[in-house]
Amino acid sequence: MEIRILRGAEVRQLLPMAECVDLMRRTMIAVSEGRVVLPLRSVMVMPGDRGMLGNMPGYLAEPECFGVKLVSLIPRNKPPLYSSHLGLVLLFEAEHGQPVALLDAAEITAIRTAAASGLATRLLANPDAGDLALLGAGEQARSHLDAMLTVRTLRRVRVWARDGAKAAEFARIEGAKHGIAIETSPTVRDAVTNADIICTLTKARDPILLGDWLSPGAHLNVVGSSIAGAAEIDIAAVAKARFYVDYRESTRNEGGEYRRALEAGAITPAHILAEIGEVANGSQIGRRSSSDITLYKSLGIAPQDLASAHYVLHRARAAGVGQVIDF
Repeated sequence: MEIRILRGAEVRQLLPMAECVDLMRRTMIAVSEGRVVLPLRSVMVMPGDRGMLGNMPGYLAEPECFGVKLVSLIPRNKPPLYSSHLGLVLLFEAEHGQPVALLDAAEITAIRTAAASGLATRLLANPDAGDLALLGAGEQARSHLDAMLTVRTLRRVRVWARDGAKAAEFARIEGAKHGIAIETSPTVRDAVTNADIICTLTKARDPILLGDWLSPGAHLNVVGSSIAGAAEIDIAAVAKARFYVDYRESTRNEGGEYRRALEAGAITPAHILAEIGEVANGSQIGRRSSSDITLYKSLGIAPQDLASAHYVLHRARAAGVGQVIDF
């Protein structure tokens, strides 16, 4: 039995953002059409607010495979030395159940999460949207900038972070990397004023973005909060937006923004208009007018990891990349 081991640098090499956005389109359609097995993730919380261990199993029909992502979430970790998300994706082939690949989960998570937001932006943002606000200046901000540049022509980019020096460093490094000017904003409100694409990518437990600050026609990718007890945006922002999700069951159980608005009576369960895969396959409507505020709530699901891992493995085999071990 052979297992191919692929490190983060090899995942980055083999999973370009533009290709991953297209891969996420196929994957999210498969999710919405029921061609996956997708249990809710389980999370073990360590004592003393040290962090969590997430267990995300799943099965994908096309390409057929199954597997699990085991990922630690340690909020105090500081990239680039340590990502806040560290772990492994273990991929199995479906015929005999043999493990075939072990991949760096941090890099897969960074790329596929932003690619899914890229897909949502492609489907839901106004066609001429190009004023981007990034809330957060970490790993997901870097990958989301890449994704937004992939799906839209950006005319302005602003970044906000609690640590102003970190925002300035992000603007300098990522601006040079992409050949664009990136502004830093002193407050969240300044960052999102007149922005028509907003990505929330923080560790905030309570809202940093208020609905009153959103401009007509804006599209939001709400990404940073992935547990029921955290919310990056307030109830007003949820209530005024056309609300789309990666997977309904995950959002009902884990979507902090949705659950707070529901418990407050500001919305009903019908506020979830569709999964993004249903918009992608044309079975549900996305944006109706240029003035709609649209929102994609990303929690991240195992089929995104499995599809990415399978794609990387296929390319790695063809290129002879990675370390192969027999046992």
